[in-house]
Amino acid sequence: MNRWEQGRATVDDLIQRREVERVPASAEHAQAELAQARQHLASAKLLLDVDPVGAYSLAYDAARKALAAVLMNQGLRATSRGGHVAVYETVKAQLDPPLGGVLRPFSRMRIRRNESEYRSAEAPAITPDEVNGDLPKAQAIIDLAEKAMPHMSRY
Repeated sequence: MNRWEQGRATVDDLIQRREVERVPASAEHAQAELAQARQHLASAKLLLDVDPVGAYSLAYDAARKALAAVLMNQGLRATSRGGHVAVYETVKAQLDPPLGGVLRPFSRMRIRRNESEYRSAEAPAITPDEVNGDLPKAQAIIDLAEKAMPHMSRY
């Protein structure tokens, strides 16, 4: 498989800044992470009416784990310094364009999840309708990861 070139300068910069690190690539672990992402999404659907905050957190985590699976498959991992933002930035650099429209909701979902997790007084409460609106976006990110991983070589 050829070396993946799109976004290489950005990913190399994230590695240099120690926001992302190289680890052994593992398709097996990446698939396990995708399975967890799918389970989180299924759980979010079950909880959205009784625990919308928990459901939203699960939907967000499903999307994050799908993006992290892409990195695992390549032998990359976000560090604690880079966190969830580095996961997004690394995948986005490599897949946008053309897949930015699918990836873009992740950033908004991260901010919204943080508002609920760290209780921003200005943020409105998460509602079942909001969760229901973002579930398809998280599913699209999982689908993107599943389709992209076989085509992306080890970094």
